[in-house]
Amino acid sequence: MKCRNALRTWQTLPLVALLLVSTPKFGVAAVSADAPAATGWKNGPDTDPHFFPIAVWLQDPKNAARYRELGINTYVALWQGPTQSQIDLLKQHGMKLICEQSDKSLKFIDEKLLIAWMHGDEPDNAQSLGDGKGYGPPVPAENIVADYRRIRQRDPSRPVILNLGQGVAWDGWYGRGMRTNHPEDYAKYLDGCDIASFDIYPAVHFRPEIAGKLWYVAYGVNRLVKWTNHKKPIWNCIECTRISNPDVKPTPEQVKAEVWMAIIHGSRGLIYFCHQFEPKFIEAGLLADEDMSRAVKAVNAQVLELAPVINSDPVGQPVEIHCEPPKASDQLEKTLGGLPVALMARRHGGACYLFTVAMEDRAARAEFTIPGLKGEHPVEVIGEGRSITSKDGRFSDDYSPCAVHLYRVRDR
Repeated sequence: MKCRNALRTWQTLPLVALLLVSTPKFGVAAVSADAPAATGWKNGPDTDPHFFPIAVWLQDPKNAARYRELGINTYVALWQGPTQSQIDLLKQHGMKLICEQSDKSLKFIDEKLLIAWMHGDEPDNAQSLGDGKGYGPPVPAENIVADYRRIRQRDPSRPVILNLGQGVAWDGWYGRGMRTNHPEDYAKYLDGCDIASFDIYPAVHFRPEIAGKLWYVAYGVNRLVKWTNHKKPIWNCIECTRISNPDVKPTPEQVKAEVWMAIIHGSRGLIYFCHQFEPKFIEAGLLADEDMSRAVKAVNAQVLELAPVINSDPVGQPVEIHCEPPKASDQLEKTLGGLPVALMARRHGGACYLFTVAMEDRAARAEFTIPGLKGEHPVEVIGEGRSITSKDGRFSDDYSPCAVHLYRVRDR
């Protein structure tokens, strides 16, 4: 991600989860995404199952009311803050706050809106030497671990979040300098945090290896879940502006797909990157785009409505999925090892929920089988105003490129 007045190459920015797949070569899979909730801290994130962290990165608190209307509930990082006026504005609009720990911020240690501390952004990238001297190596992982211990020593009541760069998902990210193609570094970095996050922005990416391949968001989540041994909450950043790409900006459909790819693969917190740098700088680029604002509001409302389901335990016996085409593209299969459609299944409140998304920019068809469901049952396609009938737990649906379908099957 980037600071307001310290613009690095835009590509140094987010992704997050666990994907268990069986017999993919036959086009059949049982998929589960399980990341732990952010619990165990006296002053940490809300543990109410109805709460899902949805944040913005480095935005002015004067826009807190407008972001609240979009379903945002958390600010991550504050420019030259925190100050008392910033705290007052965030508190007025019911916002939570995550910021770096300093003598200034520790003055607000008793504020309940402060739910976590953060490291400096993207220490895994090559670090500027200043004064036009170029870039040196990334911050050593042992420094991050030492900083983590100091932060926790000064305040053990709050978790510490670490946001990493796109090297989490893309080994060839040259912005890591001498540590490019060294993914083994990340397990060491992750010893220095309680919540892990990262950023990659494939919709507006300049490099053909990444551009348009939204599933890199899911791949990064997947890796973080595995690198933390499924023991730490995973968050990730989401693009919603053109950032520095004057020719391309994400569509509402792409943003929705990235959100659900992340959640399905294990993300339990979202951070929208709202800045635009080209063709002109707009800090609140999301708010300046009415169409994207409406889309983000709708996605957030759906996530928050379904938060108790997302935060619930997986179904006991995995749901099966058969896809056509029977397997993903070679590149996706080599990374995530999955199918053209990804699935997360949950049981909550007397219903079975299937959260699904087409992982690539091509059409697909998927057939699902819910174990133990006999006879005919209506399958509600949430938010689409349509339903499908399942027969003995089996039903199918079509997917346009990167389409999201969320299903609810109520028990009779």
